[in-house]
Amino acid sequence: RTLTCSSTSKRATVAATEKGSLANRTPENDSMLKVAKGQPTDVTPVWLFRQAGRHLPEYNEYKAKTGKNFLDLLMSPACVAEVTMQPLRRYNLDAAILFSDILVISQAFGIEVEMPGGKGILIPHPLESPKDLSRLPESIDIEDKLGHVLESVERINETIEKEGHQVPLIGFSAAPWTLLFYMVGGASRKNSDAGMNWLRQYPEDSKLLLDHLTTVVIDYLDKQVQAGAHMIQVFEAMGEFIEEKEFNEFAMPCMVRIAQELRLRHPSIPLLNFPRDAMYGLPACQAAGYDVVTLDLSADRQQTKALLRDQALARGEVPARLQGNFDPALLLLDGGASNTEIAQATRTMLTEFGPQDVIANLGSGLMGKEDPAKVDISLTKYTPSAESSSWNPSSAAHPT
Repeated sequence: RTLTCSSTSKRATVAATEKGSLANRTPENDSMLKVAKGQPTDVTPVWLFRQAGRHLPEYNEYKAKTGKNFLDLLMSPACVAEVTMQPLRRYNLDAAILFSDILVISQAFGIEVEMPGGKGILIPHPLESPKDLSRLPESIDIEDKLGHVLESVERINETIEKEGHQVPLIGFSAAPWTLLFYMVGGASRKNSDAGMNWLRQYPEDSKLLLDHLTTVVIDYLDKQVQAGAHMIQVFEAMGEFIEEKEFNEFAMPCMVRIAQELRLRHPSIPLLNFPRDAMYGLPACQAAGYDVVTLDLSADRQQTKALLRDQALARGEVPARLQGNFDPALLLLDGGASNTEIAQATRTMLTEFGPQDVIANLGSGLMGKEDPAKVDISLTKYTPSAESSSWNPSSAAHPT
């Protein structure tokens, strides 16, 4: 089952779908939504960062068949819907996540993005100094610049409903610091200090840029919800490349504003946050109002759970739910763990997290060299025991 891949977007030429007519409005499998809202569930919900894409043979076959590269695929709502659906057809997952990229907002600002194979993300013409801010538009029309993403959201939900998967769809965006990091020439493999240099050399201009980015992120996520996204994930993917002081001064205020504004616009939509490699930021993310906070591979599950619980209780609030943090290295085709070790690691993770208020996920995204069979084993469903914090495997069958 595949969808025809087209580079056109009907949303650019016709009015947006009325919300009442959107597909998959109330998915039958609402375990993800329940956990995010603090409600008990019979089975631990699970989805994976980068669950669609390079580790799946069907993705690589589809990419070759269409003759499109990654960025080309993202411009076609039909292609995005097809790729988003592939892991749902293969695995027993409790959510779909929009197949997109963290830098689509940077592209909407006119920043050229390249992704040559094996070289990571490249920005040929970064913002080198505040004078380059004049290159950026004063405002972004989301429907105009990112309408293809919004149509993708609609098409994904239509396909979820048509194929009978009945799971929610997660929309997402990069957080403003992550966007700034790349826009000024930062990269994880080189120039990793470019973002911090901007913050220190041009603090006021950095705040202006971050504020501008925050406004667009809010409007972009708002439009995704209007198009049918059931949950919103905010990725602060470049937490490794910002110091804690600057994180609190520059990055965190943006994420606070995002949470506050989306809560005003969409009170019932769960908000998820992942300040990867900046686990010191989890208490602030919880205090900002994110329903779910994500642990990376460095975080101690029980200590983090206790820390967030104590902070929330001191404020008279309900603790944020937790998400994470299985090690994807165990799933590698070459050098990964055995099937028995994977199953045990899953049980250990859920025992330490459990028994409720947890979404099983990874501590970092799949990179493309994982074995789908091992991924499948890690997705075994576990039922929380009412009597203890132990977890008992269920016999949930995989969808056909």
